[in-house]
Parts: sequence; structure tokens; C-alpha cells
Amino acid sequence: MNLFYSIIIPVFNRPQEINELLYSLLSQDYNKSFEIIIIEDGSTDKSDQIIKKYQPNLDIKYFFKKNSGPGQSRNFGMQKAKGNYFIILDSDIILPKKYLSEIDDSLKVNYTEAFAAPDRAHYSFTDIQKAINYAMTSFLTTGGLRNNKGSQNFQLRSFNMGISKKTFEETKGFKKQNFGEDIDLSFRIKKIGLSKQFIDSAYVYHKRRTSWSKFYKQTFNFGAARPILNKMYANTAKITYWFPTVFVTTFFISLIFLILKFPVFYFLFVLYFLFLFIHSLWINKNVMVAIYSIQATCMQFLGYGFGFLRSQFRLHILKKSNKETFPKMFS
Repeated sequence: MNLFYSIIIPVFNRPQEINELLYSLLSQDYNKSFEIIIIEDGSTDKSDQIIKKYQPNLDIKYFFKKNSGPGQSRNFGMQKAKGNYFIILDSDIILPKKYLSEIDDSLKVNYTEAFAAPDRAHYSFTDIQKAINYAMTSFLTTGGLRNNKGSQNFQLRSFNMGISKKTFEETKGFKKQNFGEDIDLSFRIKKIGLSKQFIDSAYVYHKRRTSWSKFYKQTFNFGAARPILNKMYANTAKITYWFPTVFVTTFFISLIFLILKFPVFYFLFVLYFLFLFIHSLWINKNVMVAIYSIQATCMQFLGYGFGFLRSQFRLHILKKSNKETFPKMFS
């Protein structure tokens, strides 16, 4: 099959990020044509002047529309695209030189209607960004679920994923929701039996959040959305989704036992944090990143755990509807 790629990028008030992403697209070693669809989602700090710099050298189509969230903006972009395969990226991405070539080579050998791919931290990222990347991707913090090529249970993540035009037409793309829209699409792709693969070599450098408060808010929203997704799609719940809540709860219990002169449980957490520090130090070769990795892990568990527990309580104890449980998800 002859594939023509349309790269779909929603952006909201992030012109500098688009500049870095477009520069990395300009530097690709891919020698075939592709197009870039940028959807400005009602930004007040627009990207149009940045985009103009790249239009002489890249096939870029730029659309400005009323704000509707990233999922609906991606759908808008795919409707406007002329390609038969859509690569979906967040605006806070930098691409390695061989990114498009790796995708194309993989799909030539093993064509699938969708693919997921991982993320890494770029050397230029701040220490906090590198620590957040560690917390989000490490086997010691998430079990490697977000970057797990060895399992067919991986889920598509909108910062780096692809779907065929056929997949878009059959699924109608992303639903109108603000959180978990990529997970929702993954479940629907699986339900109708479309093929997918994990392309480990097609990694991106993902900036994620740039501050602790933004990271906490993001993980809280992730956790709050998960019980709703599990309710929407029967038999998708996993015991591992409870881990952050259990971690936070048992940590506070261990502090109580420490006060009561039973330190053994607290020391188990200290041992875990020591493993995190050593592992992050080995990967990142940076003491501050290793220290921050402990903080990022705790913040991730705290945010996700509280968000998850709140939605569980509202859904199953208070018997609220999905929208009442987490209004921001559907606003």
C-alpha cells in the first residue's frame, strides 16, 4: 500500500512549541511527501506567524477555529487532510530525525490500521521535565504500561499515535470529551477488531508539563477519568489502576505506624524511594533529576490516586452519572 501521511497537530496558545516541532519536521530524513495539518484551537496567542516561516519548505495547512478541545480539533484536522494515514502529535513534541522513516518502515513490514509509539526526554529538557518523564514511563512507577511494546493491551496515546483513514471513518475519531479521549478511541478500535501495533523505534521527545502544579493537575485528571472509562467499557478495569490510591493510602498509614514506633512499613517506602533514585540516576546520569524523580513519582501517585478515588466514590457510592462525576471531562 502506498501511504501518504497527514500529520495532525492541535495547538492552543503554544507558538514556541510549534516552532520546535516544525523545525524537527523540517529535519526529517524521510524522502517522500507528507502534509502537516495544524489546528489552532481558539488560541489568543496564535501560531500563524511561526507557521509562515516554515510554509515555503513544508506542506502546511493551517486552520483557526473556535475552541473545542484537542479531540475535536484532531477530528477537524483529519476531515481536512488528504492523506490515507494520520499521524497524531501533541504540540509539545520534538521529533528525532528518523521518526517518519521508522513509522513508514514498520508499516511496510507489518501494516496495521493503528499504531502507538513511546516518548522520551530530550537532553535539552529541564531537570523537572526529565523527572516527570521518568515518573510517567519507568517500569518502577507505572509498570512500563505507557511504553509497553510487549503487550497487546497497550493503549493509544494522543501525544504520539497514528490511525488509518479507514479507522477514522469507522470510529468517527475522538469523542467529545476533554480527558481520556485517546483511551476511549483505543477501546473502540479494539472492539471493532482493527489491527494495531506498538512501534518502539518511533519515539518522540515529549515535554509534558513544565511545573509541579501543572503535573499534579494533569495526573489528577487522568485518575478522575479512568473509572468513567472503565464504566463506559465493561471488562476494561484492571487491579493496577488502584495502585496509586493504595500507595498513597498505605504511605500515610506507614507514617502513623512510624509515630507509634513501628517503623518497618515506613522503611519499605524509604527502600522503594532509594530504588527510584538509583534507577533514575542510572538512566539520566543526573543527581538532581534523580531527586526530582522521587518527587515526581509521589506527585503522580498523589494526583492520580486522589482523582481515581474521588471518581470511584461519586460513581459507585453516590451513584452519580458520568458527567456529574467529572463535569470537566464532558464540558
